Amino acid sequence: MATVADVMTPSVLTVAPEATLVETAAEMSARQVGAVLVLEDGKATGILTERDVLRAVGEGAVSSAKVSDWMTRNPETIEPSESTDMAATLMIHGGFRHLPVLEEDGNVAGIVSIRDLMRVVLDDAAPKGV
Repeated sequence: MATVADVMTPSVLTVAPEATLVETAAEMSARQVGAVLVLEDGKATGILTERDVLRAVGEGAVSSAKVSDWMTRNPETIEPSESTDMAATLMIHGGFRHLPVLEEDGNVAGIVSIRDLMRVVLDDAAPKGV
């Protein structure tokens, strides 16, 4: 069985809570990522996703907004040693598509997305010879 460490993205875009939403969205677009981790004193305290940015745009609150205004605080997390099944279960029941991966000591190890988990399923189901 695959673990989260096997499929996660270890290089995570991180920002401070006081970063502007506009600058953060531009960086997300440039790096082609759907989520950033928000760090305070080196620890993950939030996550900002493309859905959060879309909500802010929809409410017309972008120009002066800070990441802290729109991030999800204290997001659900998972450890690298957990199974991909556990990650999928957390995401499905929580209704989110990105899950921060933290070591036991709370340090950021990476991020896992629903797309990462789908690759596991598709690799297992791929027809041989294709």
